Amino acid sequence: MQKTDTQRLEEARDVMISAIAQSMVAYGVTPSVGRIYAVLYFAESPLTLDDIKDEVAMSKASVSIGIRELMDTGMVVKVWKKGDRKDHYIAEKDFFKNFLSFMVKMLRLERGVIHKAIEQTEPVMQALAQQSDDESVRDAAAKDLSRVSGSKAYLEWIMQLANAMESGEVFAHFPRPEHDERPTGRAPN
Repeated sequence: MQKTDTQRLEEARDVMISAIAQSMVAYGVTPSVGRIYAVLYFAESPLTLDDIKDEVAMSKASVSIGIRELMDTGMVVKVWKKGDRKDHYIAEKDFFKNFLSFMVKMLRLERGVIHKAIEQTEPVMQALAQQSDDESVRDAAAKDLSRVSGSKAYLEWIMQLANAMESGEVFAHFPRPEHDERPTGRAPN
């Protein structure tokens, strides 16, 4: 028995949904949360939690947690649908925007963690490098202080990178490829 075009399209979508779900691990989300994103990515209209639950075969509670996680990253947004009290969700379909939002968030997180550690440890290392009675401690503290100084340059660089990503300046150095929205194999209207 030959498959219908609808069946073939659904199978093709399933392959893409699985691939997107697996690739979402790079964004720090589980494949099941990635599957929620991928289902919304291919949805033609906003979906409710119940709609998503049926598509991904997960509990409504798990879908709700996954949606919150995706909303925190900006990959999914809640939308209002006239005449319906349920919440509806759509996926941000611009992979470039998703990537940049995620990377900026991670770079700022990394900077915050390391900067706080530097603020706490640098004065201690400076004091030990200058005032310790133990010469080996003075030497080790001086070496550690030098390493900390190197990390400050790195923090400055990642903030420049995060700012370039956030402003879109990064595309001056790495242009977005042109994308034709028309389906392939068809003549333009």
